[in-house]
Amino acid sequence: MNLLQGYEGQLLTGALTTLQLAAASLLLGSLLGAACCWLQLAPLRPLRVIGAGYAAVARGVPDLLIVFAVFFGGSLTLAKLTGRHVEIDTFLAGVVALALSFGAYAGEIARGALQAVPTAQREAARVLGLSRAQTLWMVVLPQAARTALAPFGNQTIVLLKQTSIVSIVGCDELMRKAAEASGATRQPFTMYLATACIYLALTGALTLGLDWAERKVAPQAVR
Repeated sequence: MNLLQGYEGQLLTGALTTLQLAAASLLLGSLLGAACCWLQLAPLRPLRVIGAGYAAVARGVPDLLIVFAVFFGGSLTLAKLTGRHVEIDTFLAGVVALALSFGAYAGEIARGALQAVPTAQREAARVLGLSRAQTLWMVVLPQAARTALAPFGNQTIVLLKQTSIVSIVGCDELMRKAAEASGATRQPFTMYLATACIYLALTGALTLGLDWAERKVAPQAVR
């Protein structure tokens, strides 16, 4: 007996969209996080205020509201600019919304990791004749990357699970496909249980990858 009644292909398609959504959000969010970190560590106070403000707002507002703001706010803005109704692509809206949220956390992780590198390390590098750029790339960033890897990885797992909220605006990711299958078969428990298993498989694979990366980085840090 086929418990999924032929909807396994639909769930796998949704899982693929979820992975694409998470990957695109991770890439854009990482860029936003780097910018946020740079702003918060900038020498000019106005830049620090902008960086801190972005981090505070994005971390303090529920992710669902950010999704609504990007989807409906973006549509409203484009409608005013073009003079006609414009509906934003749900996948694009999801990527932007998730990236805005992820970028704030990634920026805080990066800022904390950079500030955790002892000042003595920088001073020693300068004494050895390294320039500021060389000190950054050869001394500071390798140590900061090791410190940031675990929290960044945890936040990436959170991002993968957060993709489910984009289903609220109609993006055909895993949860959306599960809801459609549930309504068609009238077996919500079976469909959502299968969905949970898929999420567990995805997060489990990601966790194994992060564990491997941490083991790879640790010996380098010791050396």
